Amino acid sequence: MRLLLQRVTRAEVRRAEGADAGETVGRIERGLLALVGVAPGDGADEIAWAAAKLLDLRVFPDAAGKMNLDVVAAGGGLLVVSQFTLYGDTRRGRRPGFSAAAAPDAAERVYLELIERLRRADVPVASGTFGRAMHVELVNDGPVTLWLDSADR
Repeated sequence: MRLLLQRVTRAEVRRAEGADAGETVGRIERGLLALVGVAPGDGADEIAWAAAKLLDLRVFPDAAGKMNLDVVAAGGGLLVVSQFTLYGDTRRGRRPGFSAAAAPDAAERVYLELIERLRRADVPVASGTFGRAMHVELVNDGPVTLWLDSADR
């Protein structure tokens, strides 16, 4: 599983296509925007790892301005958006390949289980709509952007 995390002052995701284009499906104020890519074979271990990272990473400033607070202590929220392109391979040619990403049905299961696990924590959780084209708008705070890959743990 891969996560691209951005500390934000606000973020929202809207549907990009169809009769409901422009509809906001998820929004947070201060918190973390997590773009989530799922690999084949990702399951309970990767979900637990990702949830722990999202909830426990100390990337918010304390009173002294040091990154010492996690999202819960900072009073923030989480916006979780599926992003299979995190597994895009651009080493050859001009078009990325996505064979390293999980199949949509398996990826959706893992994505939804991650969201459910996060919702059991003491933090507001919003999400995008799996498999739909979306527009993500955010204000990166810091800027703070982190790349996490479960293969590197």
